Amino acid sequence: MRLLPIKDPERSWRNIKAQWKKDAEGVGEEFATFGGFAALEALTSKEEDSQGLYYLTDGERVHAVCQVRRLLMSKYPTPALRARFVNVSPIYDLGLAATSDYAQMLVALFSGVVWLSRDALSASHIRFFLKSPGDSQFFAPLQVATPLSPFSKFTIEGALIECSLKEARAAPGAVRAAS
Repeated sequence: MRLLPIKDPERSWRNIKAQWKKDAEGVGEEFATFGGFAALEALTSKEEDSQGLYYLTDGERVHAVCQVRRLLMSKYPTPALRARFVNVSPIYDLGLAATSDYAQMLVALFSGVVWLSRDALSASHIRFFLKSPGDSQFFAPLQVATPLSPFSKFTIEGALIECSLKEARAAPGAVRAAS
């Protein structure tokens, strides 16, 4: 799965909602009463390009949508990424997908945010807001410090993951430029 920016928020959001409406109504759920979309709809209606809406896709369907923003925060000396307003496809909320699929999708979403912090939205710190404190169980193993972990710090409090990334290092055997 890949986490990609929503280029045309109004059009893309309509397409995502159409897919998710079909999923919900396929099991007899009224999509109009399906909650959690108000924050994203408010963001898609703004004309600013800085809203940072991203969607998680496997190429065939959209599994999740969230806002990712790079910003300076007083608690960090360098920029941080903040991922919030996570909304998932009704297939997860309505139990059409197994809990293991839900966990895999959330981990893929978080991994996409980590990738953004190393690439397009360079940042050393991440604040990732889960849908609920119960989702933290899927990330608990990342709190254990290991030599291969990309994190210098990883904490979970309620539905908030806060982590700091280790400095990117050159690959073993890489040739360094002469000073």
